[in-house]
Amino acid sequence: MRSRVAKRSFDVIAATLGLIIASPLMLGIWIRLRLDGDGPVLYRGVRVGQWGKEFGMMKFRTMIPDADRVGGPNAPADDERITSTGRVLRRYKLDELPQLLNVLKGDMSLVGPRPQVPQEVANYSSEERIVLSVRPGITDWASIRFHDEGQILQGHADPNVAYAQLIRPEKMRLAIEYARYGTSVDDLRILAATVLVLFRFQRRDNTANQV
Repeated sequence: MRSRVAKRSFDVIAATLGLIIASPLMLGIWIRLRLDGDGPVLYRGVRVGQWGKEFGMMKFRTMIPDADRVGGPNAPADDERITSTGRVLRRYKLDELPQLLNVLKGDMSLVGPRPQVPQEVANYSSEERIVLSVRPGITDWASIRFHDEGQILQGHADPNVAYAQLIRPEKMRLAIEYARYGTSVDDLRILAATVLVLFRFQRRDNTANQV
């Protein structure tokens, strides 16, 4: 099992280094979103964290303002609410970079089950509520397994129903398994796998563009 103190120390150090390394990229994204002029740069979504405490999860905004009022929480890749810049950010998970600040604040961890909206958590079964015993994370096994979630949901008449049928069962199984048995070694494996998935995704796109 992992040490909570060691995990938190690792989170703080790694998130700090991540922010330093990613700061030029984050500045560039900030400038681009400001130039787009179609809404705020950051989006703060209400999510449920450890022990059921709600917090504001930060992301670079990828959708039109008030998108959560005109559609559900699950967005397919072809969702009309997604902006042109947002599609690029989502494709390479760059919209998640501000969550390093959530990690520093202690709302999130680098690795852990992805935080969900209050409406979703309210419907958790007694077994599923064990997920709330750990800090939610930026990445986990489910994030890797469903890194193309937008593509999976694309083309379905109701993305929320598709999510419930095609994604949620396996995502919850992986989250419960992590909450029960996750170790520090698992965290390192997940971080390494996340980097590999993003690298392969970028490499595949570059190859496709050259054809």
